[in-house]
Amino acid sequence: MLTVNSSSVHQFHEKARQRVCVLGATGSIGDSTFKVLNKHLDGYEVFALSGHARLDKLIQLCAVYEPQYVCVPEGMAERFSLNLKHQFPDARLPNILEGEDGLEQIASHPEVDIVMAAIVGAAGLAPTLAAVKAGKRVLLANKEALVMAGSLFMDCVRQSGATLLPVDSEHNAIFQCLPTEYFQSSENLHQDTSRAGVSQILLTASGGPFRKFSLEQLELVTPEQASKHPNWVMGAKITVDSATLMNKGLELIEACHLFDLPPERVTVVIHPQSIIHSMVQYVDGSTLAQMGNPDMSTPIAHALAWPKRIDAGVAPLDLFLNASLNFEQPDEVRFPCLRLAREAMEAGGTTPAVLNAANEIAVAAFLANKIKFTDISRIIQAVITQLPMIAAHDLATILHYDETARKIARSILAEKVA
Repeated sequence: MLTVNSSSVHQFHEKARQRVCVLGATGSIGDSTFKVLNKHLDGYEVFALSGHARLDKLIQLCAVYEPQYVCVPEGMAERFSLNLKHQFPDARLPNILEGEDGLEQIASHPEVDIVMAAIVGAAGLAPTLAAVKAGKRVLLANKEALVMAGSLFMDCVRQSGATLLPVDSEHNAIFQCLPTEYFQSSENLHQDTSRAGVSQILLTASGGPFRKFSLEQLELVTPEQASKHPNWVMGAKITVDSATLMNKGLELIEACHLFDLPPERVTVVIHPQSIIHSMVQYVDGSTLAQMGNPDMSTPIAHALAWPKRIDAGVAPLDLFLNASLNFEQPDEVRFPCLRLAREAMEAGGTTPAVLNAANEIAVAAFLANKIKFTDISRIIQAVITQLPMIAAHDLATILHYDETARKIARSILAEKVA
């Protein structure tokens, strides 16, 4: 179950300025985070940043916010320092750390209050887990942490007393629609009972740019087409995941762990307008929905200031301009990644980590024009078939299966393109 450390809320808001660490600062979530922070610099201080590929952008962020710490890829500290001094000679030089150890250090630093966990993919697991173990307020934008190691991750949240708040628009919407007592109850939704009257989660999905495509049309989809989402501005990998519906499959797994739900209590609903971000159904027949314009600044502002509300810089929803809301069932024949994700969650153990690893390799190959759009799900299915599920009791086992799945996926790709 999602842990909300309510006892620390008053203490959290007593400090004049909360110190924020942004993991994955140069991505789209980072952009939205700074958009919100810029409106509230009297309440928040950028204490630490990390970046990977877009180091020029990270240099600019360091010049603007002058963080105490910055983490760059292994072996890049000296070059980063020289470039920062050259481009911004008057900027304060931060403490520069490197690699995974550096990420874990800034995520768990004693002076950090809030960690925005926005590193894409499996690379975000270890630093996000470090932030949780250190008892931070973690704004979770990295869904792979829960996909790969959901049970282990949530156990750490409960043991450390960390406050875990979802930033994915869908999970943030669910969080907003759930009653406070949901998180205080010990009732088990894996049985036929309900917790706090909740019966079902409705996880909305736009359906992506190819919602109406036939199987024959999907075979011809290009990386350029798949990298353009109809409603949201996101990075290339997550945009492709949205087009295959794998992103919704990963979110289904994430929802099961966050809200302590079995897969049969999470229903994916195609909602092309992306106005309703998700819904919660109750045993009395009520359905509560969280609505808003499709802008990640809204869930970020909500998680950043919870339980308070702050200005996110997002225009309020105009119902007269959005008068029509449509809903459809997902087609798992044309978009089998959603089915594969649900089956992985049902299998449990290391299977979700294998699913995620195979997907990362397959999507990268598609973006490099090495395979077809429809080959993504085929490669994932082949990898899962070759790796039987085992219990995931520790991080070492999970990471071993993650790496093994990547090797198998690369082997399948090598045969395919040979």
